Amino acid sequence: MQRFVILLMSVIFIFSCQPTKIKTNKPGVHKDFIQLPNGWRLTPAGQQIPIGELPLNLLIPPDEQWAITSNSGTAEHSLSLVSLKDFKERQRLLLPKTWRGLAANEDGSEIFVSGGNDDCVYILGWQADTLTVQDTIFLSAPKSQNQISVTGLTYWQGARSLLVVTKKSNQLYLVSLKNKQIEKSLQMPAECYDVILSPEEKSAWISIWGGAKVISVDLKTFQIKDQISVGEHPCEMQITENGRWLFVANANQNSVSVIDLQKRKVVETLNSGLLAHLPPGSTPNSLTLSADQKTLFIANADNNYVAVFDVTEPGHSKSLGFIPVGWYPTAIRMLKNAQQLLVTNGKGVASAPNPQGPKPGHPELTYDHEQYIGQMLKGMLSVIKMPDARQLAEWSSQVYQNTPFTRNQSRSRIKQSVIPNRHNGQRSPFIKHVFYIIRENRTYDQVFGDLKQGDGDSALCLFPRKITPNAHALAENFVLFDNFYVDAEVSADGHNWSTAAYATDYVEKTWPTLYGGRGGSYDFESANISHPFSGFIWDNALKHGRNVRDYGEYVQPDPNHKGRFVGLTASLKGNVCPIFPGWDLKIPDTLRFARWKTDFDSLIAINRIADLNIVRFPNDHTAGTNPDFPTVNAMIAENDYALGLFVEHLSHSAIWKSSVVFVLEDDAQNGSDHVDAHRSPLLVIGPYVKRHFVDHTMYSTSSVLKTMELILGLPPMTQYDLAATPILNAFTNQPDFSPYSVIKPQQNLHEMNTIQSYKAQRCKELNFSREDAIPDIEFNEIIWKAVKGIHSEMPAPVRSAFVRLQEEDE
Repeated sequence: MQRFVILLMSVIFIFSCQPTKIKTNKPGVHKDFIQLPNGWRLTPAGQQIPIGELPLNLLIPPDEQWAITSNSGTAEHSLSLVSLKDFKERQRLLLPKTWRGLAANEDGSEIFVSGGNDDCVYILGWQADTLTVQDTIFLSAPKSQNQISVTGLTYWQGARSLLVVTKKSNQLYLVSLKNKQIEKSLQMPAECYDVILSPEEKSAWISIWGGAKVISVDLKTFQIKDQISVGEHPCEMQITENGRWLFVANANQNSVSVIDLQKRKVVETLNSGLLAHLPPGSTPNSLTLSADQKTLFIANADNNYVAVFDVTEPGHSKSLGFIPVGWYPTAIRMLKNAQQLLVTNGKGVASAPNPQGPKPGHPELTYDHEQYIGQMLKGMLSVIKMPDARQLAEWSSQVYQNTPFTRNQSRSRIKQSVIPNRHNGQRSPFIKHVFYIIRENRTYDQVFGDLKQGDGDSALCLFPRKITPNAHALAENFVLFDNFYVDAEVSADGHNWSTAAYATDYVEKTWPTLYGGRGGSYDFESANISHPFSGFIWDNALKHGRNVRDYGEYVQPDPNHKGRFVGLTASLKGNVCPIFPGWDLKIPDTLRFARWKTDFDSLIAINRIADLNIVRFPNDHTAGTNPDFPTVNAMIAENDYALGLFVEHLSHSAIWKSSVVFVLEDDAQNGSDHVDAHRSPLLVIGPYVKRHFVDHTMYSTSSVLKTMELILGLPPMTQYDLAATPILNAFTNQPDFSPYSVIKPQQNLHEMNTIQSYKAQRCKELNFSREDAIPDIEFNEIIWKAVKGIHSEMPAPVRSAFVRLQEEDE
């Protein structure tokens, strides 16, 4: 251990002495690494093998000749069969639905695969080194599918059966392979993730994904024997060959629980993060042990590395170092004979451009054939030789260099004293009230592509000044940000990133299945399992004595009072404006503004305006050409007018002198942008915001949250707002208190679609009752043609790898 520390410190010293000469904050690829939108770099170790979309599990049959991955992306669900002789994918077996569950019988001649939301298990066999589906066991009646949702499964050799767990019916099933039927079932307290057998096959352990515990089931009685509390989102588990120790990865925290199975209790908690006191965000979600059972490897999905621990003496484990891998590692396994690690990287090793992306006007193209944003992140299998002490030291240093809050960064040279430049618990001495407006799904070029002072493409501008005069005036009068990127892909993770600087493993691993039309529910705001352990920005504010008022974000109709609304989380109760609605495109945003104004005026009269005010204006999403709704241009213009009315009213109020407004989109939803499909409009408005300024600094959604935290004197929630670049360059010590005057759009706000509008009937069939219940490739085509004309063709959206080194003046 001492020798390793000396090696690691030596390597870190060498790295720290290297001058950083590259300065860029534009998307691109550097020759030595790829940097992601969240600031993390990728330098994956080992050999990389392309596999299917979003691999969630990895199986090594007993002969160690093959690796099988279960892939559950947006465009396709599949198994990848990879030869471990030549390290090539030899087969991509498409299946209707899969989700994680993967096991083999004792000799590897049969492979068992979760059918996910089809509520089934596939039985596969081998034919000339090829996997074929031989049978299917359904756990529910065919007409009642999507009621069980199979997650994990394992093979029970002694009973010639499968043990299967689920995340919708929350049950453990005993499934006989003799008669292909359910023999027994047992209710679990919450969503289940994994199930494994004890070595002697007398008990099974189930990780309760939504319940922060693991449960032991006596297989003789098929009853619960023990329940042991662990960290949030327990997912994968590993049990030692002697049956003494159980390791549990807790994805919603930075931890692995070590359980002594003789004492039936947690005896140690391993911190898989890079530093001892980091906030959540590492997402440890997979585990494997070395052949001698003395070393534990932990795949940290959101940090893109493997943590290595010496577990020779559980209860007295020691950190050995880190191994850099690809983007979002989801499974790790050991090749015991070859002494190699295999790691599945859920999002591959890079983001990339998509010149063959969605091309509206080509109706024959589908998710399966287009470079759609949801399926651009191809999976990758890493094959890594077991490192010696020197190699592990070098890799550990590289991991630290890849991580924004641990690599050397120069101090900010921005001259302003309005906002503290780091999390120090001190509030801004000038800004007392933060207003945070969240809108829906627009890219930068769609709105600001016509502004010549920024990096825009006017050919992609759908909603120019005449449609969005207030957004344009606010960007020009205050600050135009042409290098801002949303952290999310879609609304499912978008509202999580926009309010929590994080999307949990539950959100990241289930939204692609839903968006690909393979079942599931949009529960990414309402379900407790979707909520991050660190909470949301309103939790952070309330915990530290700040007042919060929420207008429409994370709310639902009050079941006891028609026309009123309540919060979806316990902490929002009592902090929600009861007359302000959530998602409902039938309610104009100007009506939302009017209800905000009523509430705001009543509170300002009694000097009770909150420190943090969150406002949802969703109608720039539009309803396409649905004849029951206004036209695309009308809905965009009406949303813009509501924004202008909001800023006008606030700027004429008594608290304008101590206020700031942040406006962003929750995601960019695959719209057209010549730089990247994540680039999106950002507005920052207030007396202490610079006037007539263009800021080219690269920012993200987490940058906005970090800036609000600095203003209110709050700590970071996760590692992503901790590491983000704060928006300091937009502020000035010389305030301008002049108010804003709203501009009425030239567009008719009441213009309605007609049944003759392009694809009007199709839009009438689409579900606009909740976020993203519609196919966004098709919807983007409708919006483009509704604005540009039926015979126009929208250019493909661009996906780029991001390279941004810390600039000296940041």
